[in-house]
Amino acid sequence: MSKKKKDLKNLEAKILSLFKNSPTTIFNYKQIASKLDIGDTKGRNNIIRVLNLMHSKDLLLAEQRGKYKYNKKKDKTEETVLRIIPSGKGVVSIDSFPEELIVPRRYLNKALDGDLVEVSFHRKNNYFEAHVETITKRAEKDYVGILERQKDFGFVNCKNSKIYTDFFIEKDDLKKFNDGEKVVVVLKSWEQKQDAPHGKIIKSLGKPGETETEIHAILHDYGLPYDFPSNVLEEASNIPTLTSEEEFKKRKDFRETLTFTIDPKSAKDFDDALSFKDLGKGKFEVGIHIADVSHFVLPNTELDIEAYNRATSVYLVDRVVPMLPEVLSNGLCSLRPNEEKLTFSAVFTLDETGNVLDEWYGRTVIFSDFRFAYEEVQCIIEKNKPVVSKKVSLTGEEYTVPNNVYNAILTLNKQAKLLRRKRMKMGAISFDRVEVNFNLNKENKPDSVFFKTSKDAHKLIEEFMLLANRKVASFIDTKKKFPFVYRIHDDPDEQKLENLKKTVSSFGYAFNLSEKRISKEINNLLIACQGKREQNLIDTLTLRCMSKAIYTTHNIGHYGLAFSHYTHFTSPIRRYPDILVHRLLQSYLDQGKPVSAQTLEEACEHSSQREQLATKAERDYIKHMQMVFMEDKVGEEFEGVISGVTERGLYVELIQNKCEGMIRTMDLKGDFYHFDKDRHALIGERTQKLYQLGDPIKIKVKKVNIIKRFLDFIPVK
Repeated sequence: MSKKKKDLKNLEAKILSLFKNSPTTIFNYKQIASKLDIGDTKGRNNIIRVLNLMHSKDLLLAEQRGKYKYNKKKDKTEETVLRIIPSGKGVVSIDSFPEELIVPRRYLNKALDGDLVEVSFHRKNNYFEAHVETITKRAEKDYVGILERQKDFGFVNCKNSKIYTDFFIEKDDLKKFNDGEKVVVVLKSWEQKQDAPHGKIIKSLGKPGETETEIHAILHDYGLPYDFPSNVLEEASNIPTLTSEEEFKKRKDFRETLTFTIDPKSAKDFDDALSFKDLGKGKFEVGIHIADVSHFVLPNTELDIEAYNRATSVYLVDRVVPMLPEVLSNGLCSLRPNEEKLTFSAVFTLDETGNVLDEWYGRTVIFSDFRFAYEEVQCIIEKNKPVVSKKVSLTGEEYTVPNNVYNAILTLNKQAKLLRRKRMKMGAISFDRVEVNFNLNKENKPDSVFFKTSKDAHKLIEEFMLLANRKVASFIDTKKKFPFVYRIHDDPDEQKLENLKKTVSSFGYAFNLSEKRISKEINNLLIACQGKREQNLIDTLTLRCMSKAIYTTHNIGHYGLAFSHYTHFTSPIRRYPDILVHRLLQSYLDQGKPVSAQTLEEACEHSSQREQLATKAERDYIKHMQMVFMEDKVGEEFEGVISGVTERGLYVELIQNKCEGMIRTMDLKGDFYHFDKDRHALIGERTQKLYQLGDPIKIKVKKVNIIKRFLDFIPVK
């Protein structure tokens, strides 16, 4: 498209927005020129030309000669929420269309991410696109960017994928904010004649690139609070720290039963504990005891409202942004050793083959005898001795655990393996992916990278938490027909499975989509490719086939775990749905009244959304830490694996440290490369050289940008 045609197209979009926002107003070309700040003769002639064109398209009605009004009958509209995607385009979901519709950037009509808008629909060749007609309600959001200060005004340049424009800051709103600072800005107004929205700076986050600045910027980007309001902190501080014997008498007493916690070394909040009792004759009683947060956080209190709004804790590399104030999360509700604690428990009688013979649910009091780290329990399991070595000991010294603890750990490990085996036999999918973490120095900057893998000690805890979550959901569903909070996971995407089949068949793998048990086929594929060059490719594509797990009152089961019933009962310190589950379960046990299904579903949708935002924030902060770690490695060479392929280039994950960067297409010298979507590859036009997802590749670090969080590589021949 020529520059002249492009300019006329943009002018048409501006004029159309003007008419749409004032659908009953009649305009002539002079009034439009005034609204758009166009004063030159050429510009006015272009307005006249565009008005005639729009009239011929039936977009405008000619009320009188040279005077026009918007033809509202032309468009059928629907109200929806606008999402902005990284390209700067909009996306909307409409019930009458099976797939999301794109809103081209020139038809956003100054709408921003999260705005409630009216959209119209327009056929373009073989597809429909949406145009924003009017903005019904602005989303209440703040944005993060870097202030570029001039003498009498400023701009906040936002690089967030959810915002496609910068904010103009008037002189009076600049105050004492400094040039180059990372700041938080809110929308003041965006009039038709303004190219950029006018914003107001509400806070400075500090110097870009610094750890505290970047943490707060990431949390702001996703609307995640990091400070508690004073009224919430005050309410938390007024909760009695001592529990009366009268309260203990209302509960089932497990204080004399062997009980312990198993958590990461760095854990400060312990929200689950296990108790163990050998009943003889091949039977065992296992208690899964969960912090009774619902005893302290009562409905509609300031604490409850804040916990609901947050919905989840956010786990960053060097800290936790908790859902509850520290006095609760690390104090009252934390199942610390040698303290009497209030808990909500699921207690099971198991036989030697892992069958559940009996189950009980209710409020309890426990006394945790030991606090173990995963590494300590793993040491006992691997050595098959009641000895914890100095190397992994929390105390820094070797010690021996009592025989009853030793026997409990070994028995629980055996039971966990039986439970896991049954789960896998039922069709659960096993993604044993390595997680990356950082060893931090005194300044909280990453010195080195280490990989977290799931061992028997982790799986021991995992299986009993899964058992409690599954059995609580099943108990409620089969015994009481009340609305409940389920954690569901839908079937994989069929089209993505077809694409996976095409890709893996090129590597010689059989993948039968006609099998009734697709989960079995997936597991067989994941096992078959282990240790092979293409493992990363297959793991990645298989994960992309999976649906997102969400909370809902409508149970369809959990595909990935192969459970017909599943909920979240085991982490109320860090997840709001677990608090809801505790309240609902106690209400059902007390034969109370059911809650509103609609209210519960709204809480589920909110919690699912907040969980997804927290996950994105956690990933962004890992990305920031990776940039800091790689900052001094420009020019160094690394072995990597192609982890993503786009038209813009290749994403490469480094084998040594799992950091991910990009080789831009322009840096692939010697040929012109085409993107093949079906093969997940870039292919050289002349040489037919292939860069495919999952291929090994050697790279050199070209550039690191901590502020924009990108890492550029170039290939090494």
